[in-house]
Amino acid sequence: MEPNVVSLIKTGDLIWNEGSPIDLTDLTECSVYLLREIRNLLIVPLVRIVVVVCLVMTVLILVEKLFVGAVALAVKIWRLKPERRYKWQPIAPDEEEGSAAYPMVLVQIPMYNEREVYKLSIGAACGLKWPSDRVIIQVLDDSTDPEVKSLVDLECQKWKSQGVNIRYEVRGNRKGYKAGALKEGMKHEYVQECEYIAMFDADFQPESNFLLRTIPFLHAQPGNRTRSSSMEIRLVNRNSSSINFAKLSNFQALPDRKPPNFIEIFRAVNADECLMTRLQEMSLDYHFKIEQEAGSSCFAFFGFNGTAGVWRIKAITDAGGWKDRTTVEDMDLAVRAGLRGWKFVYIGDLKVKSELPSTFKAFRYQQHRWSCGPANLFKKMAVEIIQSKKVSIWKKLHILYDFFFVGKIVAHTLTFIYYCVLIPVSVFFPEVEIPLWGVAYVPTIITLCKSVGTPSSFHLVILWILFENVMSLHRTKAALTGLLDAGRVNEWVVTEKLGEAQKTKPATTREADLTKNLLVDTHEQTNPCILKPKKQQTRFWHRFYYSELSVGTFMLLCGCYDVVYAKEGYFIYLFLQGLAFLVTGFGCMGTHLPDS
Repeated sequence: MEPNVVSLIKTGDLIWNEGSPIDLTDLTECSVYLLREIRNLLIVPLVRIVVVVCLVMTVLILVEKLFVGAVALAVKIWRLKPERRYKWQPIAPDEEEGSAAYPMVLVQIPMYNEREVYKLSIGAACGLKWPSDRVIIQVLDDSTDPEVKSLVDLECQKWKSQGVNIRYEVRGNRKGYKAGALKEGMKHEYVQECEYIAMFDADFQPESNFLLRTIPFLHAQPGNRTRSSSMEIRLVNRNSSSINFAKLSNFQALPDRKPPNFIEIFRAVNADECLMTRLQEMSLDYHFKIEQEAGSSCFAFFGFNGTAGVWRIKAITDAGGWKDRTTVEDMDLAVRAGLRGWKFVYIGDLKVKSELPSTFKAFRYQQHRWSCGPANLFKKMAVEIIQSKKVSIWKKLHILYDFFFVGKIVAHTLTFIYYCVLIPVSVFFPEVEIPLWGVAYVPTIITLCKSVGTPSSFHLVILWILFENVMSLHRTKAALTGLLDAGRVNEWVVTEKLGEAQKTKPATTREADLTKNLLVDTHEQTNPCILKPKKQQTRFWHRFYYSELSVGTFMLLCGCYDVVYAKEGYFIYLFLQGLAFLVTGFGCMGTHLPDS
């Protein structure tokens, strides 16, 4: 019997003669055989390698979650609050010195076309309880809309007429974005009088006692020299969940140690606005209540979130000031300050009202910046962190491994590659076995660890995980963009704030008329670095997100294949996750504005 083409390929005896007719049957058999060999010799081993790598990374994340959870639990059980660790005492007026007993504080409010919320932040800042001659409110307006600039200037003049020491500052361009504005704001002569800086984004509304609660952590008291003067707190910082937190840092300069330097806190006012804001609240509660608490307690380090924080000006100067090399100028400053020996302390019971992005488009832009920036910063600072000589090897290991590698790289990429690509693809490769502990047990433990931040929303945990997996698509793309320093690596899109826009119709027209009649704008108009594109008429399909639709369709097809052929039992997860991608892709997450 004449051998077939497949057997000839196996023995290497197949020779094609020029001009000989091609048998389609033999060609088909040859193609099928070659594809099978490629599958068995290349694709299957590659998939197995990816499975092993993903399982190892999953274990790394599990260990990290258990560690930070244990630290946060210990802090709660033993009540190791910052007030107890740093012997917090209120600043009391001195009979001889009077208000001079209070340090000079600069309150910075950077903003960009914040029509909906500018009054809230300026009003809250001007309402802070502190001696009026010991505080300066600085509004850094980068707005490109002349009407908004006039409204903000008018608001500042209104408060100035009431005796508030408020300064309205603009610049000729938006170079460096927020970092550039903050850096420019530090150059003014009156800033030299100040010892501390409190920072608030335009949608943040601090309580009136904010400075009274935070500054004592930074300011050494005459009657508390034994502990306070031995530590110089650099930063008091905030939480990004529905409950606010404060972070505090202190400087360690051998042989002396001085008091803390930075505090940050925040509470979302619109957490119940829609399902998407509820899910954001769960993620941010875990980040602040657990991760930030653990970083502060064990390593006196955490990432500054850019708002609702109090810094010691000396720490900012010592760290090299603001830099605009990435889109996370706040984290950049925190890492450099940490490497200079400054320590951070986190405070968990101080609240500052703020707003979560409630439209999916705004949330996507925010997550791109929050994922791309840290990855890009990691690439640019890894060598500097390793070579730093002012901090211990354990703190450097924490910053490199726990803070950056696991928290900013692995957590994003693993979620998408493992749960949204590898598990669906595995149904086509029965030879590849993913252990049950790697599919069910470990992910369940990680989920439970991350859900403790918001017990009241535990019933949403399944929806939360599905939505986090959807967002991992964009976080992975952003992280890779940051690592490769390509594409949209330096893209900065200001997160859209709605304020009260959806509850009450703002009287912006009347305000604008008043502005034109009462105010002559003498400031130079800010020119954008990139011209803002004109709004075009939107079509209904413009609200679709095609990357989510593509991944959702792929996962549904994998689920159908699992039901009919593979029978691995993954189809329930694949159907749920696929539907989550489709629901998001069709624009059904978040709120919708009439003109969106």
